[in-house]
Amino acid sequence: MPQAPSGTQWTITFAGQAAVIVEVGGGLRTYRDGDREIVDGYAEDEICPAGAGQTLAPWPNRLRDGQYTYSGRTYHLPLSEPATHNAVHGLVRWQPWRLLDQQAAAVTVGVELPARPAYPWSLSLTTRWALAEDGLTVTHTATNHSAEPAPFGLGTHPYLMPPAGGSLDDTWLGVPARSRLLTDGRGLPIGAAKVAGSEFDYTTAKRLGAGRLDTAFGEVIRDEAGRHVVTLRGVDGPVTSVWADASFGWWQIYTADTQAAPRRRRSIAVEPMTCPPDALRSGRDLIALKPGEPWTASWGITPS
Repeated sequence: MPQAPSGTQWTITFAGQAAVIVEVGGGLRTYRDGDREIVDGYAEDEICPAGAGQTLAPWPNRLRDGQYTYSGRTYHLPLSEPATHNAVHGLVRWQPWRLLDQQAAAVTVGVELPARPAYPWSLSLTTRWALAEDGLTVTHTATNHSAEPAPFGLGTHPYLMPPAGGSLDDTWLGVPARSRLLTDGRGLPIGAAKVAGSEFDYTTAKRLGAGRLDTAFGEVIRDEAGRHVVTLRGVDGPVTSVWADASFGWWQIYTADTQAAPRRRRSIAVEPMTCPPDALRSGRDLIALKPGEPWTASWGITPS
């Protein structure tokens, strides 16, 4: 029998919710609540499109020219986005992840990232995907097995369907962030701007309309526990919330305008990130992963 391009499939269920986690990339292929598709996933016989549901580590988003300097040494990563001469979305999203634990409503997968000339640190990564009354909770851990601290960042790439169905234009978007990055034609940051009073101000939810976004939002607005939440809703319909804990300080919001049909503007990527684009070069919010000390972060999706 031919193998699915995304490898082994692990299904978890809870009270009408169901999600499928895949071996290739250890990511989220589908998630639904009853008859409602929460994420814009992909078929079992399809190669993961446009990063859908993938885990992005040891850096999220784009890295200019694939080059960075850390502790006085310069490294050159493969240009995985050759059209823009960038290295994009890390090193583990096409790796096979192994099953570590499986229960009816939760699955834990893991991957080893061996040291290489372009990233000479050995890491272990795990992700636990768990369903409960409040939706899907995702918990990432990373451990550095090298002798020196490792530069590290993590993001994820779920695409959310309009919660009330229909057009993305009619979806109301709320993003708890006070600033956004300005980018060049390669999608790389060249500055920042406050969102207050601008078309990019989603601190109070508003109708997306014809708005086109491929935007990193920062200066997130947190609650007392450090959590912050992006919301999607229809005028009178259900709400989908994507939350992240204090380990995440950025959101990349992408309306998929540059995707080919039928995915073009069908859904919206809501991507929690621990650091902004090009962080391996800039060092902004980059984590120094200490040897032997596990790092943990959580985010999740709540359909209501």
